[in-house]
Amino acid sequence: MSVSTAAAGRTAHCDTDAPGSLPVLGRDVTVPLVTGGEVTYAALDYAASAPALQRVWDDVAAYAPYYGSVHRGAGYLSQLSTDLFENARRTVAEFLDCRDDDEVVFTRSTTDSLNLLAAALPADCQVFVFETEHHASLLPWQDARVTYLNAPRTPGEAVATLEKALSGRDPYGPALVCVTGASNVTGELWPVRELAAAAHAHGARIVLDAAQLAPHHPVSVQELDVDWVAFSGHKLYAPFGSGVLAGRFDWLREADPYLAGGGASRKVSRRTDGGVDVEWHESAARHEAGSPNVIGAYSIASACKALTEAGFDSLVAREQQLVARVRQGLAEVPEVRVLSLFGDDAPRVGVISFVVEGWNSSHFAAALSAEYGIGVRDGLFCAHPLVRTLLGSDPQSQGECGAPEAAPGEKSLNAIRVSFGVGTPDEHVERFVGAVKELVANGASWNYRTENGRCVPAA
Repeated sequence: MSVSTAAAGRTAHCDTDAPGSLPVLGRDVTVPLVTGGEVTYAALDYAASAPALQRVWDDVAAYAPYYGSVHRGAGYLSQLSTDLFENARRTVAEFLDCRDDDEVVFTRSTTDSLNLLAAALPADCQVFVFETEHHASLLPWQDARVTYLNAPRTPGEAVATLEKALSGRDPYGPALVCVTGASNVTGELWPVRELAAAAHAHGARIVLDAAQLAPHHPVSVQELDVDWVAFSGHKLYAPFGSGVLAGRFDWLREADPYLAGGGASRKVSRRTDGGVDVEWHESAARHEAGSPNVIGAYSIASACKALTEAGFDSLVAREQQLVARVRQGLAEVPEVRVLSLFGDDAPRVGVISFVVEGWNSSHFAAALSAEYGIGVRDGLFCAHPLVRTLLGSDPQSQGECGAPEAAPGEKSLNAIRVSFGVGTPDEHVERFVGAVKELVANGASWNYRTENGRCVPAA
């Protein structure tokens, strides 16, 4: 019995969901309110981790009884698991519209993918990265010669800033540009195709952090003309701690394995002097040492198939309706300021950050959760320089990823982020908009205190 045959018996949910949406786990979970009673949880923190698609969960459940070691066994289940793992690699390549000679390497996350690429940079490589990046794409390059670029205020300024920086680089050495596809703070889409053209015109390569782009928007390596794409499964509606680095393999082939061990090595032998000679694989396996996360890879492939089959046109259209509703609702509250680099008309995915006059961001987020059953994110979103720039504070000052130390009612240099996607019901968005208006107009109905740096309901 094949995994595909077993998965064919999963329960169909899509027919009962609104056009442009997909069923996800947890949509019927109820949570208690401090004011009494329970309410269905409104998960509006997709940018941190999106709920798993029901389709993905069903596919994994169908495969689980057939789990076996990958690439290492002669038994039927090992062979089946190996086929499933390598088919997942091909599915991801198709999802990303990779070139024929590109490789897909399975990693643990976007962070892991970009650290892998950083470890494979050629000697004396120059790296160019905007301060607007998530820390996953801002920080891995510190062993290279890094040029950090100031936050642009228009897409055109982003391209011009990069071109100016590249024009002054060593024209004979290797160079890499790292850029996000969609901001994890503002949701705004970046001019990736134009930035790739600028990079290539100056002899540089470019890696796309698609962690926030791939779940919301089609990503084509060939159309965008990027050299690598990195993303995480847990933001693409797939759990189990897997990520992807897809693209050109020459730098990765020349680099030492990211991890040394079984799977990465093709041949190991003892030398006469007592040492060990190792011949490493020259395929993706070179950087996938150890027993691979086959369930994680399969879950990513399942999510890729689900999104492709649903059609991004309808998914994007519905998400844009939700974006418009949230932005309209927040615009009706004068005390709310939405954060943006490129302005109100910039295209964006379902990620919106804002601050509320007179409110500590942690206090506001805690009230949304405790009094309305709404889960959002508050803080600096692991993009400290960008958030501080948008808030008008010093982008070089340090801050914590979590909530501020400020007590309820005190000013904090943090923001609130609401994010959503294919599994978000209209009711969750409407509840959020209504809750923001009520909290600003009437204040919180419960007392809150600071505990371990977070604002929590007082007992």
